[in-house]
Amino acid sequence: MREIDLGEYLYGGIERIIKGAMKATLKNPKESVFLSKYVLSAKKAAKIRKEYDEKEVHIPAFLIASITTKCNLHCAGCYARANQSCTDTKCQGQMSGEEWNRVFSQAKELGISFILLAGGEPFIRRDVIEEAAKHKDIIFPIFTNGTMFEKDYMQLFDENRNLVPILSIEGQKENTDLRRGDGMYEILQENMTKLKAKGILYGVSVTVTKSNREEVMSEAFTTMLVEQGAKVVIYVEYVPVDEKTKGLAIDEEERILMERRLADLRVEQENLVFVSFPGDEKTSGGCLAAGRGFFHINAMGGAEPCPFSPYSDMNVKESTLLEVLQSPLFRKLRSDNILMNEHIGGCVLFEQKAIVEKLLD
Repeated sequence: MREIDLGEYLYGGIERIIKGAMKATLKNPKESVFLSKYVLSAKKAAKIRKEYDEKEVHIPAFLIASITTKCNLHCAGCYARANQSCTDTKCQGQMSGEEWNRVFSQAKELGISFILLAGGEPFIRRDVIEEAAKHKDIIFPIFTNGTMFEKDYMQLFDENRNLVPILSIEGQKENTDLRRGDGMYEILQENMTKLKAKGILYGVSVTVTKSNREEVMSEAFTTMLVEQGAKVVIYVEYVPVDEKTKGLAIDEEERILMERRLADLRVEQENLVFVSFPGDEKTSGGCLAAGRGFFHINAMGGAEPCPFSPYSDMNVKESTLLEVLQSPLFRKLRSDNILMNEHIGGCVLFEQKAIVEKLLD
């Protein structure tokens, strides 16, 4: 199986975005200048990771940070609510903005150049997002439901181009409103229009199910995204929250069709950068969790293999990022080839949670 480097693919995508931005540099000088500088930062980060590799210490390019447990929506089939990592009540012990800033600083020192901010709804934690804005050598894709784009947030994104909003959308109006609530599609369209008008780099995240797979990978949907100024599309296969929702998850035949269509889209829609999870993991030789390609820090600071495997044996409040990357749990998952196992659903660790739980004994 030919292995790919997802980080290199994204860097290449950024370079393509820069070329497009340069064509309209008078219209969008902020984006052009920032992205040009970031390419240099990304190369420096890659050099740092290579130096660690030479010491037989692997540092992933990506970190996922769930910065809050709260969300203002109740989307149908939400995994975070099902496993209680997202609630309506205040959760004790969540990381402060200062603590997250310390994590971001350590990430830069290790050569981690992408930190995905998630939740809950991350816009609830403006204090953390403002700390992220200070770290210009790191790009922070921020996964948002798109309901909190008041004027001040638009200004924050306009002034800090390392913050990249990623809007959650489920396809056209019917599918989006069905899962996320009436009127959500219109809200997202309004925000896309505003982001495009300001020349702010942004993308979308799509949860792929049996019911929307063809629509969200169609020419009509992806062309709409191009016309609205989106630059990145992240497809995430639906992970069932219980037995009742297993029917929404795509099967192996549909996954093969999705991979083929994705390959075509990367040629047809050259103005978009496409990322597929876990589709891109398959061509990287197995699951990228547990520090192999990325890892996850929850709102309380627990270091977890990934958001769909909420198990932790170390916390960044007491340990450094370098230390948690070498945690007993992460090492066992990598060395025992659990990450390479075949699986049916959207996440190998989600399907083998009993094995992961046993590793913590």
